[in-house]
Formats: sequence, C-alpha cells, structure tokens
Amino acid sequence: MKCRKNKYSKDPIKKLVHFLKVRLNTVGVKISYSAMLLFYAYNRSETPRWAKNIILGSLAYLLSPVDAIPDLTPLLGFTDDIGVLSFGLVTIACYINEDVRAAAKNKVMSLYKNVDEEDLLEVDAQL
Repeated sequence: MKCRKNKYSKDPIKKLVHFLKVRLNTVGVKISYSAMLLFYAYNRSETPRWAKNIILGSLAYLLSPVDAIPDLTPLLGFTDDIGVLSFGLVTIACYINEDVRAAAKNKVMSLYKNVDEEDLLEVDAQL
C-alpha cells in the first residue's frame, strides 16, 4: 500500500500558513457566532434592560479600537475580546433561546463558507 503525502509535507512554511489559516478561520467563526448570539438576544423583547446593557458593553468592547491587549498582537490580540464575549454570553445565557441560536447560525453560515457545525456547538456548550 502506497502512502499518500500531504501537499504541505515538504514545505514547513506552507504547512504553518495552512494551519494558521484553518485556526484563524475557526476563531473568526466562533467570535462571529458569539457576537450574533448577543445581537439577536438583544433584539428579543423578553430580554431585560440590565442584560441589554451587558450585551451592548460586550459588543462595544469587541468593536472598540482600544483594548487591554491590542488586536494587532499576533495570536494574542483577540483573547481579551473572546473573554469579554464569553462573559457576556454566560451572563445572559438564559435569554438565548433556540430562535436566537437559529438566527445567529444562519447569519454565520451566510458570512463564511465551509463552517464546521462543531465550532458552533462548542460555543453553545459553554452557555
């Protein structure tokens, strides 16, 4: 039986670039899905004012150019954003229902091609 070679096996730089591309895409999907969950939870009439304030603060921090760790810092720049989004999601998790999840999932699917459902389920599992 002949062993198939990976197309990146001979060039370690291409292998690294491919790995980073896949990982950054996964992180982008998770951040986008988290932000969409917050956005659609904010739009629910059942979401109380205090929860909407947490959602606004979390999304504002994500979009703000001023961060605790600058987003331009390689690989570490978005860790504070992910932490703030996670805090916001866990705090208002009881206001994220199946309608919110479905709307967020559909939006993320329209923004990215080849979304792995497991990435979305990982975010949902933390709620």
